[in-house]
Amino acid sequence: MPPHRHAPGRSARPGGLRRAAHRLLTLVAAAAVGAGLLAAPAYAAPSVEEIEAQIDKQWEQLEPTIEQYNKVRAQLKKNRSKAADLEKKIQPLALESELAMDRVGDLASRYYITGPSQDVAALLVSAKPSTLTEQLTLLDRLAAQERKQIEGVLAVRKKYDDQKQQLDTLIADQVKQQNELAAKKKHIEAEVKRLEKMLPVTTVKTDQCPTINGVVSEKARIAIRTACAQVGKPYVWGADGPDSFDCSGLTQYAYKAAGVYLTHHTGAQWNEGKAISRSDARPGDLVFFFSDLHHVGLYLGNDKMVHAPRAGKPVNVSSINTMPVAGFRRP
Repeated sequence: MPPHRHAPGRSARPGGLRRAAHRLLTLVAAAAVGAGLLAAPAYAAPSVEEIEAQIDKQWEQLEPTIEQYNKVRAQLKKNRSKAADLEKKIQPLALESELAMDRVGDLASRYYITGPSQDVAALLVSAKPSTLTEQLTLLDRLAAQERKQIEGVLAVRKKYDDQKQQLDTLIADQVKQQNELAAKKKHIEAEVKRLEKMLPVTTVKTDQCPTINGVVSEKARIAIRTACAQVGKPYVWGADGPDSFDCSGLTQYAYKAAGVYLTHHTGAQWNEGKAISRSDARPGDLVFFFSDLHHVGLYLGNDKMVHAPRAGKPVNVSSINTMPVAGFRRP
């Protein structure tokens, strides 16, 4: 076979085919990237709801720690009070013990210095024979009385000393436990603060309500826009939209648009939301009034709300300070 011809079915240049395949793969990859098929996924910042869920998870760890901290602190306060009371009782006993020991010490010193012979001589010269026996018996009796008194004082003092030692040990353990809990609490609080800083500040603009700048979840934004769009519509008892509303009908209607289903009753809506302090209230929270919770509005921040006030007054924006606030709930 001539050198320039090759057998059928065999490649003249295997390396050339590999290069051609490589070029083809490169072109396909370039086309895929151009079409967005192989593009790296864009990073999506966590939503308010996702960050709130993280904070709730952290809080589940924090709250039991806080309550344990409070328990240890209360026990520590009680035990310190007991220790102080025992200290007050021990002080006079200690003084009494020291005085009794001083009296015994004086008696022993006197016998040591003067010696019994002088006492005996004095009694023999100036007293009847029976007086010596009586005086020596008296001295023995006085010494026995001193010993008994001292033993009683020391027994009581030891009882309180033992109790105080137990309390001191317990207090030392609780102080250590309190410090450990405080360190753990500090760590979790720092994590919660870090998550809170991630909460995005949102601007909510509506035609009927003031512009809101603050941390507002997506559901709350929808509820606010929905409720504000009802401003001017009449109050009708028992109505829940779309043409008229009562107070709980308006909040139910607003949150229904956000996919949150509330009962058309203020008391039920109170129980269907998460309790929020006034200082932590955000736009979109429900604000309730009066001790029997018979009125509710949708909080807008800065002490403002949108609500359906009463018969004769349409849905409007007003201050929450015109009625006694019972509390806030976050649906």
